[in-house]
Amino acid sequence: MSDDPRRSIPRTDALLADARFASAVRRLGVDVVKASVVEAQRRARSGELAPDAVATVALEALPGSATTLRRVINATGVVVHTNIGRAPLGDAAREALLAAAGHVDVEFDPATARRAPRGRGALEALRERVPAAGGALVVNNGAAALLLACLTLAEGREVIVSRGELVEIGDGFRLPDLLQSAGIRLREVGTTNRTHLRDYEAASGDAGVILKVHTSNYRVEGFAGVPRVAELATLGLPVVADVGSGLLAPERVLPDEPDAATWLDEGATVVTASGDKLLGGPQAGLVLGDDDAVERIRRHPLARAVRTDKLTLAALEATLRGPVPPVLTALRETPETLRERTERLARRVGGDVVQVDARVGGGGAPGVPLPSLAVALPDSFAEPLRLGEPCVVARTNGGRTLVDLRCVPSESEDEVGEAILAVAAAVGH
Repeated sequence: MSDDPRRSIPRTDALLADARFASAVRRLGVDVVKASVVEAQRRARSGELAPDAVATVALEALPGSATTLRRVINATGVVVHTNIGRAPLGDAAREALLAAAGHVDVEFDPATARRAPRGRGALEALRERVPAAGGALVVNNGAAALLLACLTLAEGREVIVSRGELVEIGDGFRLPDLLQSAGIRLREVGTTNRTHLRDYEAASGDAGVILKVHTSNYRVEGFAGVPRVAELATLGLPVVADVGSGLLAPERVLPDEPDAATWLDEGATVVTASGDKLLGGPQAGLVLGDDDAVERIRRHPLARAVRTDKLTLAALEATLRGPVPPVLTALRETPETLRERTERLARRVGGDVVQVDARVGGGGAPGVPLPSLAVALPDSFAEPLRLGEPCVVARTNGGRTLVDLRCVPSESEDEVGEAILAVAAAVGH
């Protein structure tokens, strides 16, 4: 037994004391590192590895970070892609996240050593960006903002909503189900394609709120129509208007997309919106509008359950006050710049430049194409690009893999080119 090579397999405690493993423990935690060591030892005992290879194999098997989430390069042309995290944060927001990771004055005034309004910097930034909003509140997502506003302002009475605005969002979640789950009584008016102001007026007897919902993930064309916010505001009831997309002011690229400032100017009591999507910040729900109404919403008991954290508040403030976020950069990409970037990539990897339509995505501007360009590659490239490092997600259409650089930061272009060349070499293309 003294000649058994398994006796030379390094012990777990000895490996964990090694400087290389000690560094990994500080980065990943002892459980993750120990599991990798134990697996390498098991392979050595079964004869798959030489004992002196255990340390090297265990180190190579360690994950790059303590999270299983992988970085993705968005080459789909969908600007706000829900399945890969919607809005990518800009550098200012990322730096703010790091700064907020420790102790910060999120709800503390150092000058007085007393409690201060939570996230006051983000709230001030929202009011600066939307001057028509006397009050502002941030919660954990857009659905929570809408629910909280209706629940508070309806005061137990009915919420009037057009049948054509009873939307279903991703994964089967439906607006009426969300509101009714909290005990809100909905009064549906009008028809799928047309609702008139008189429909709302006839239903206003036992109503506490009129709800206006931007149908951001579909549109009804032809013989269709619903009253504008300005018309609804004449009926004497609070109007909760959900803009959804996070657009705070008119956007020249999307002239038909509603925004918070315009709807408040038209007379909405409060507007609810998302902090990500077209705003380009972290996932959050925004409530903007009449100061007294927003304060009532903030004081509702449910507000505590949907309160957002310091990281979101920091990233949101930095997005509002910092440089143009990546979402708007991608949305406003000029045809000239896009062609130059795409042709440069095509020359490097050997693909063809083709015209495509990009999309806003994330439930914004449904049916509105964004003329774009892509590098066309064989269909077989899509899967290895996704499974590579980094993960490059492209579109597939018509038997081709289409790599659209609209949403790819300029500093990531080389990585996309290297990933494509690596796939081409692997498949012998």
